Amino acid sequence: MFGSLSSISIINKLNHFMVSFKKAKRLKIIFFVPNTLIYFFAQKNKSKFVSIGAQNCHHKENSGPFTGSINASMLKNVGAKYTLIGHSDNRKEGDTDSMLKDKVKFALKNNLKVVFCIGENKTQKKNKKTFSVLKKQLTKVLEKNFNKNNIIIAYEPIWSIGTGKLPTRSELVLTTIHIKTILNKIFRKNIPPVLYGGSVDDKNIKFFEDIRVIDGFLIGGASKSSKKFIDIIKKYYK
Repeated sequence: MFGSLSSISIINKLNHFMVSFKKAKRLKIIFFVPNTLIYFFAQKNKSKFVSIGAQNCHHKENSGPFTGSINASMLKNVGAKYTLIGHSDNRKEGDTDSMLKDKVKFALKNNLKVVFCIGENKTQKKNKKTFSVLKKQLTKVLEKNFNKNNIIIAYEPIWSIGTGKLPTRSELVLTTIHIKTILNKIFRKNIPPVLYGGSVDDKNIKFFEDIRVIDGFLIGGASKSSKKFIDIIKKYYK
């Protein structure tokens, strides 16, 4: 819950940097903005490097008595190309696996690409339930007939978000490999990319540079600053 119309300056500054950045062709950048900004940002965004996405969508496909809710077709209609689904904030507010499955299904049906979030909490990690939790979150929602080319997975350990705490290198490697193994069982081959999200910023991004099983990042607070966001890109893709 951040941003106003003037926040378009973040994308403008980022685009100005990307135009001259030698490794820009390797990057895909998606800004997930509040619903109030989607149409304005989609209209104003002229960057070939940046796409605009929504932070969530409703689990019902059609119009109905769901006051305050916005479904996938409405998001697509105002210019969203992606939607975030399953973020820990929304799971905490009551999103069930069944609801998340419908969100993914209807988002894909309406030609939105999906970034699907999974992750364990502090208690689950302490009780060594990480692998079983992630397996359940993936297998209860994703189906082999879903268009895997329009799905991205984001691993966001809940205990890491906003805390400054990161998994160890070995934990991150093993967990990412576990996620990809489950995805292989669901989709067989050509699995969706797997991102990491949780306290990623311009100060710790170099920690990740040798962890090649990670395909990208879901960045939270640091994305509110064009300087911090650009510094992350420069340091990781140096």
